[in-house]
Amino acid sequence: MAKKETKKTKNNNVHEVIIKIEGKEWKDACDKAFSKKQKNVKIDGFRKGKAPRNIYEKKYGKDYLLDAADLVLQDAYAKAMEESDLVPVVQPGVDLNSIDEKYVEFKFKIITKPEVKVKKYKGLNIKPAKVKVTDEEINHELGHLLEKYTELATKEKGKVEKGNIAIIDFEGFKDGEAFEGGKGENYSLEIGSNTFIPGFEDQVIGMKVGEEKDINVTFPEDYGAKDLAGKPVVFKVKVNEIKEKIQRELDEDFFEDLAMEGVNSEETLKEEIKKSIEAQKEMDNENKYVDEILEKVSKNVEVDIPEEMVNEEITRLMGRFEEQMKMQGISLDLYYQFTKTTEEDLKNQLEKEAYSNVLYRLMLEEIMNLEKIEVSSEDAEKEAEELAKKYQMKKEEFLAQFGGLDMIQYDLEMRKTVELLKELNK
Repeated sequence: MAKKETKKTKNNNVHEVIIKIEGKEWKDACDKAFSKKQKNVKIDGFRKGKAPRNIYEKKYGKDYLLDAADLVLQDAYAKAMEESDLVPVVQPGVDLNSIDEKYVEFKFKIITKPEVKVKKYKGLNIKPAKVKVTDEEINHELGHLLEKYTELATKEKGKVEKGNIAIIDFEGFKDGEAFEGGKGENYSLEIGSNTFIPGFEDQVIGMKVGEEKDINVTFPEDYGAKDLAGKPVVFKVKVNEIKEKIQRELDEDFFEDLAMEGVNSEETLKEEIKKSIEAQKEMDNENKYVDEILEKVSKNVEVDIPEEMVNEEITRLMGRFEEQMKMQGISLDLYYQFTKTTEEDLKNQLEKEAYSNVLYRLMLEEIMNLEKIEVSSEDAEKEAEELAKKYQMKKEEFLAQFGGLDMIQYDLEMRKTVELLKELNK
């Protein structure tokens, strides 16, 4: 049997729901929890797992009550949701109010959507920036493209110069002893890339193939390995081969290698580059334009956002950041080490973005309601099918990852609301 008491706090969207579990439901949970505890206990005078409850309690107390509380917690939460008829916007908090052999009482803190007032969201006269592509930008991108298709040729004579690729063997020594991670064979080092310790690449310049040389450098003070940070070391280096970059010409062979449809001359290549830059700028401008609209409209919004909503968004952003780091082969611990920061620093760094995300979401939902924007389930189904096809997934698999058809529908409604804001504020 469950008894419920609901009360609002001073904030109308923060509710306390008290659920009491007692009677047979609580007795059964206590019996089950005690039985599990009892199985592994040996008390003098009784076989293992056979001591009566009163004897067990004299030795260990009523510690099984907390396990019994865990057994009924989910049911208590379900009752709190059902009987209070509240829709939480974040995972509810829970406290154990009181507990004994007769009953357990939980207090759930349920945060519902706060009241949102959007005073003005029309006629703000916001226009997107115009896109312009300069010759300098086109030539800069052309240079990158030529660099990408640069060929390497073995340098038969001469010395290592800046921009060359030196194929080297090296081994590092500190105080005459080789140190871990300081050895490499046939390593391709681009001179001028600043890949190695400051000063190393400069001293390779001028070496010939087959030449051996001791290179003296000092590790930076902030180097990751503490035993090497700020320490002078010697690298024994041998140059095995020198390669130089051969700049490509805008000739027929180059255009064949590009294999871009309709591109067969410098003029047509520059036109394609211009289109590509324009498309990227259009997309960047669109994102900035939407951000500007949302920011301006948000200044006309009244809402008291609970810190729990912001904290949950921070957690989501941290999860996304961690996934991005993993894609680069970096764990969060390694990131903290490299940047000399902590988890708390990252949370503080993401707090402003998290607050804005929550504010914009609440604001758009309110405008959506005011403008009666709706998306049919048929349109959501169609969108799901198109997105699943785009990502080469089965529709059911895509929906499971995206959060279901309701999330597709919600996402479409939010996008329609943003498009309406653009129209209303030109």
